[in-house]
Amino acid sequence: MVNQNQGQRMLQIMSAIFIASLVACNLIFQKFFILDLHYFVLILSVGIIPYPITFLITDIISEIYGKEKANKLVLSGFFASIFVIIILLISDYVTAVYFSPVDDATFNQVFGLFGPAVFASMCAYLFAQFIDIRIFHYFKEATNGKHFWLRNNCSTLFSQMIDTASVISLLCIASDMGWSTGLSWNRFPELFVAGYLFKVMVALIDTPIAYICCYYLRKKFNLKLGESLSNRSS
Repeated sequence: MVNQNQGQRMLQIMSAIFIASLVACNLIFQKFFILDLHYFVLILSVGIIPYPITFLITDIISEIYGKEKANKLVLSGFFASIFVIIILLISDYVTAVYFSPVDDATFNQVFGLFGPAVFASMCAYLFAQFIDIRIFHYFKEATNGKHFWLRNNCSTLFSQMIDTASVISLLCIASDMGWSTGLSWNRFPELFVAGYLFKVMVALIDTPIAYICCYYLRKKFNLKLGESLSNRSS
């Protein structure tokens, strides 16, 4: 018998990592850095560092817990980010006292773009994550639960392409509308290529990690290949 408490505990841990990664990438996105890979150089936002973790976790949860749990996690991450936006907007609105280590101008410079930027990011996030989950389960059904590497990579690579294009496009549009996002359409090609290449590399690297995690959870919960806890409980 599957220990339901153990299953819920593992789900809670992965959900916490997912939401923390999502909120973190939205908080730190304004810093850009250069990643020198010798053969080519990528200009990236530091927000891209934790973001691929969210796709890794949704694939693991999709595989072990089923589509419904993965979809609920995506919505939980969305509402958590909206809540953070509200808190930061309120924090930016109130006036700092004279002895505050961080004054109003500094706080606004760091978090003032958070609202429009995260709105763009969240639109792209929802679109990409739901596409990721749908493609993942399409390949899972088409292969009868076999070839985990195929659904893991195909779903992530396609959805990450959609996400990267969407978020940069929305930020460029926001810049055209008067928001000082620091992005413009002439930077779109290099930022899209850099962001997507980074996500592709991470997706290929995290495939063994996903295999190990799913193997461990299948063994722990005594699941057959392609079986999920949602199938067992239904």
